[in-house]
Amino acid sequence: MRRLTLIDRYLVKTIAVPLIGTLLLAAMLLVLDKMLRLFDFVVTAGGPVSVVWRMLANLLPEYFSLGIPIGLMLGILLAFRKLALSSELDALRGIGAGFGRLLRVPYAFAIGLLLLNLFIVGWLQPWTHYGYERLRFDLRSGALGASMKVGEFNHLGRRMTLRIDRSENRGTELHGIFVQVDDKSGTQVAATADQGRFLSTDDPDVILFRLEKGRLIQDSPKFRTPRTLSFDLYDLPINLPRVDSFRQRGHEELEEFTLPELFRDGYLRNVPEAQRLGAQANLHFRIVEVLMMLMLPLLAVALAVPPKRSSSALGIFIGIVIVVAYHKVNQYAEQAAAQGRMEPVLALWIPLLALSAMIYWMYHVLAHRPGGQPIGALERAFSQVGKAVRRLLPKVRPA
Repeated sequence: MRRLTLIDRYLVKTIAVPLIGTLLLAAMLLVLDKMLRLFDFVVTAGGPVSVVWRMLANLLPEYFSLGIPIGLMLGILLAFRKLALSSELDALRGIGAGFGRLLRVPYAFAIGLLLLNLFIVGWLQPWTHYGYERLRFDLRSGALGASMKVGEFNHLGRRMTLRIDRSENRGTELHGIFVQVDDKSGTQVAATADQGRFLSTDDPDVILFRLEKGRLIQDSPKFRTPRTLSFDLYDLPINLPRVDSFRQRGHEELEEFTLPELFRDGYLRNVPEAQRLGAQANLHFRIVEVLMMLMLPLLAVALAVPPKRSSSALGIFIGIVIVVAYHKVNQYAEQAAAQGRMEPVLALWIPLLALSAMIYWMYHVLAHRPGGQPIGALERAFSQVGKAVRRLLPKVRPA
């Protein structure tokens, strides 16, 4: 910061505050929206609540990859809009600091955030997406140690039913127990006990359920009548249900491949046609989404400066619409290219080139044409619409 000029330091402070605030706000809104659904999913699956924070941590890279471009654009736009409305922009241009000079700091932010976003979408996000899906699988299969629901019949596997009236000391002491176990031979064991606890054994697939002060009933096709037993201490062996292993990373999920892996499947390896097209489409989708950030400083500056004697915020609205619409167009182009209906390079690079040309034209009109206003026509149209709406509203007369 000390090596920067006074103008650059001022721009850094002016841009950093709205940029960081917008980025954090966007991430928090996305996290809060997902948090409610994750809590509902985890509680329904009977898993520990702590897994929600692990799942949200795995989703943060995806949310930041979406929020960084919008945060960069809004941060620069709001900073230059503040300069324009306070006439500081005119003063800076009056002392010889043109738009090219003022764009040094915005491009420093853009390049730094571009490299960060490239690392996120290229390497970090594939692994966190895989970790998120693995946590979902573990919850559904019970591998995370789903908690017992007190007062309800819990089915552990296909052959065991367990009900507990009360649980203490984080599940290490169980009271009011009913358990029923069936085996493949048709033997059924049902027991009630005042209290009990689970104990581990040398066999990882078998645990002991130690019951205290209860009664046990055993029935089998080999017995004429069921056998009953009263006990003070009884160890009931329980076979743990087999849990299927989770799939390998990237199995039918292109989002879990890193950029080198996508390039390998798309251009180097002999893979099925559908997998090759999907890898190429996803590879070019990630690249163009990141490269588009180089045009965001020009777009933000072009939309930040309103017409003279106007404080219209139309540029903010148009900027958000352009960024979101471009993202949606790329998503459609990726799907079409993955299905073979469009060439991946043409489908994803033509929208980038068209958007870049439009943004450069908007910046050229503002920076190099005297009195140029790239969205002046839209400003005038919205002004006319606003006046028409105000005329239709009933006027309030003073008493």
